[in-house]
Amino acid sequence: MLGNTDVQPMLPVKDLRTAERFYEQTLELKKIGSMPGAASVYQSGGSKLCVYRSEFAGTNRGTAALWEVNDVERTVKELKAKGVTFEHYDKLPGVTRKGDVHVAGNLQVAWFKDPDGNILSVQNTARPRS
Repeated sequence: MLGNTDVQPMLPVKDLRTAERFYEQTLELKKIGSMPGAASVYQSGGSKLCVYRSEFAGTNRGTAALWEVNDVERTVKELKAKGVTFEHYDKLPGVTRKGDVHVAGNLQVAWFKDPDGNILSVQNTARPRS
């Protein structure tokens, strides 16, 4: 039913202006729409991502959005240069860590948070083996 339809992550934030600065300046996403004071929609590749003001911001403890990139290590370096701090999860089974990048076979992923604590990640385009 929805298999051929785009999906759009919706990320709750406490302070919309702070979130807009992060998504526009740090992540360099292009704002394509907004409801002033309530929500902003961004273009990211062929996808859209929405941040919206909510009292529930920062309560999610799982990954909210991920970006597939060609070079995880380069992307991590670029984000660190913009002040992004990366999360380390050292108890994941079958996963080792090389600096800020978690590695499992041919899969590489690095997690970070937005100003509201939403967990985001960059991951290589290689798919894990089934």
